[in-house]
This record gives sequence, C-alpha cells and structure tokens, in this order.
Amino acid sequence: MKEQLEALNALTINFGAGGMTIVNIILAFVMFGVALGIKLDTFKEVLTKPKSVILGILLQWVGLPAVTFLAALLLSPWITPMVALGMILVASCPGGNMSNFMSSLAKGNTELSVTMTAITTAFAPLITPFNFFFWGSLYSNIISVHGDIPRLVIPFFPMLEQIMLLLGLPIILGLLFSHYFPKMTQKITKPAQWISIALFMGMIIVSFSQNWRLFVENLFYIVIIVLVHNGLALSTGYLGGTLGKVSQRDRRSLTIEVGIQNSGLGLILLFNPAIFPPEIWHGHYGGMLIITAWWGIWHIISGLTVAGLFRRTPLKE
Repeated sequence: MKEQLEALNALTINFGAGGMTIVNIILAFVMFGVALGIKLDTFKEVLTKPKSVILGILLQWVGLPAVTFLAALLLSPWITPMVALGMILVASCPGGNMSNFMSSLAKGNTELSVTMTAITTAFAPLITPFNFFFWGSLYSNIISVHGDIPRLVIPFFPMLEQIMLLLGLPIILGLLFSHYFPKMTQKITKPAQWISIALFMGMIIVSFSQNWRLFVENLFYIVIIVLVHNGLALSTGYLGGTLGKVSQRDRRSLTIEVGIQNSGLGLILLFNPAIFPPEIWHGHYGGMLIITAWWGIWHIISGLTVAGLFRRTPLKE
C-alpha cells in the first residue's frame, strides 16, 4: 500500500504565474462569499451559551488535529508522509459551510453550528497555519527519528503571511460588507456561494485532469484513508459532546461540525506556490493534494448520511 501511494508524489500541478493569479482571485472570492454569511451578532452566542461553543471550538482546534496526528502516526507503516500531512492539513482547516445545512437536517442546534463555523472561519488565517505547522512539524520530527525519512521543515511565518493576506483580507471585507450593507448582502450571498462552488469545482477538474490515471489507480487506498479519517473526525465531535455532557441537539451539531471540514480551502492553499514553495517541498506533495481533494467529496456523503440517521432518531431531551 505504501509503495503504491508513493506514486502520488509524482503528481504535479503547475498553473503558471497567470494561472496562480486566477487561483488567488477565486480564493479571495470564495472567502469573501463565506464571510457574507457570517453575522457579527453571531459571536454573541459565545457569551450567552458559552459551554457548547467553547467545547466545540476546542474539539475543532485541538481535538481533531490531535486525533489526526495520532492516527497518522499509527498509520505510518502503511501511508506516506505526504498523505499524513494531507490529513493534518484537512484537520487544520475550519468547519465547512455545508455543516450548517446538515445540522439543520439532523435536527441539531443550528445556531451552535453557525456560530462554530463563523468563529473557525474568522480565525482560520491564524489557526490553520499554526495547527498545520505545529502538528505537521511534530509528525515530521517523530517519523524522521524512527524511519529512514528526511526531516521536513515547514516554514511557519511565510505561510502565515500569505494566508493572512489571502484569507484575512477577504474575510474582513466580507464581514464589513455584510454589516454595513445587510440588504445587498441578502441578495448576493447565495449567488456568490454558488458561483464560488462552481469556480472551485471547475478549477479542481482542470487541475487534476492531467493526473486522472494516477488518481484512479490509487482510488481504493485513498477512499479507505479518508473514510477512516472522516470517521475519526465525526467520532471526535460526538464523543466530545458526550463527555462534555451537552444536550443531544448540541451533540448532533458538534458531531457534524467537527466532521465536516473546509477541505476546499486546504486544496486551494496547496495550489499556491507562495504557501507551499516547490523548493522546500521538492514539488512532491501529490499525496496531500489527493487526500484533501477526496475529503471534499466524501465528507458531503458521510455528513448527509449521519444527518439522515440523526433525523430519524427521536430526541430524548
């Protein structure tokens, strides 16, 4: 399995200078559209109902990355370092917007889901690079000691600088726009989100079209890895809510919120050579690309399945 996955390192995507400008514009547009759906009043939920929100944020920012790190170590005899770092990158991303709809479908606490998505998205420019740097470096250091693998140095400050610029500015502009122009925001939020999804999907199809054979040949292994990882993410949210003794509605939302990651953000970050410089990564991060891309497909299937099961289960409280 590991030898098969090594072939993924040969996967390369080069947009060129002009192409990367388009990718960055798409990323800025996507994050601006996401921020349009965030209301500043949403953050008051932390003060009015702090327990579930704080527990959810801890599960998202600490619990999931830690569980992913341990899973990557346990799976290290069978997976490549790049695949493991792809798992860690996904775990470092904020919650996905689809989680709000799934939480509603599951008869969970939609307000809690919206609040968690808003907070993790708003702080993504800081938390995402920090978590990836911390857990990724720790993983790299450990496997380099126990295996014949060169230690990978992950540059934190250059990554932070680029992500703050590419994510932070559009998020701030989106928050300000939704606050000062609420009527216009209502009109353009849905179209902006659908356009951003279409642009993103088109970009994925174009970027992976030249590597389709490589993807198909390793599909079975990729599916198994993402299935296990996503199952751990959903379980982290559910068990965390159970141990935290929150209501059943809140537990459902925590399960979905922690299990649904904005992996699309991670994929777009991987496309950017300023964030993942080829000279440092030696152009061999195809495993990260494939894992992150498949996560974006699978978590929708698993999230809707879990939401459907929750919906058919009567609430006891």
